[in-house]
Amino acid sequence: MTPKIRIRGLHKSFGDKVVLDGLDLDIEAAQSVVVIGGSGSGKSVLLKCILGLLTPEAGSIQVDGEEVVRMNGRDLERVRRKFGMLFQNSALFDSLPVWENVAFGLIQGERMERDAAKKIAIEKLAAVGLKPEVGELSPAELSGGMRKRVGLARAIATAPEIIFFDEPTTGLDPIMGDVINDLIVKCVRQLGATALSITHDMASARKIADRIAMLYQGKIIWHGPVAEIDSSGNAHVDQFIHGRAEGPIEMQVRAI
Repeated sequence: MTPKIRIRGLHKSFGDKVVLDGLDLDIEAAQSVVVIGGSGSGKSVLLKCILGLLTPEAGSIQVDGEEVVRMNGRDLERVRRKFGMLFQNSALFDSLPVWENVAFGLIQGERMERDAAKKIAIEKLAAVGLKPEVGELSPAELSGGMRKRVGLARAIATAPEIIFFDEPTTGLDPIMGDVINDLIVKCVRQLGATALSITHDMASARKIADRIAMLYQGKIIWHGPVAEIDSSGNAHVDQFIHGRAEGPIEMQVRAI
């Protein structure tokens, strides 16, 4: 069976800094995969390569068996319509009310009538536990947790086949982080979507993942079911998931 996303031999550098060094990863349809790794390990670069925001020097990225590296124009837009995205900082438009933020992809991408798009936006806000009146507020009036919920509502508004989550619990307290994790699991399952998340938050990874992959020095060094991560047999994985200062992982000193 063809993976929903298939990555082979992915290389990406910035000057003399090698970030991705022959990375391989398969993500099966309707599966939630979380890529873990320290700050500066290249998780965001991987995500940007899949989204087509960065072009790797070498390697293959296939979505539903279709090569997307160096794809552009209408073909790239067609593939991107399969995607939903929850950004690390929610990335809401402060000039638009909450409902229009949620409906942005419907109005701008799918050219849906505003009334119909607003109805869907209110439904998606309800799906993440927000009342209709929240839709009339501006993003500046929202707490961090509410902004994250709105970002999630926007990510699922177009019923995407694939949803990307960029550090979904960053900046949230542990309780709100757990609330967001639960909402992610619920929304992904209801859509039957494939999910790819990047995080260094192990509590989040354990909650939302079917499988976990660890990125270190440009490669996936371990990949397996979330239930097996505590018995991975990999010293790098063991050090990371337990947050130990001592171990084989070399700390990044240069930002990517």
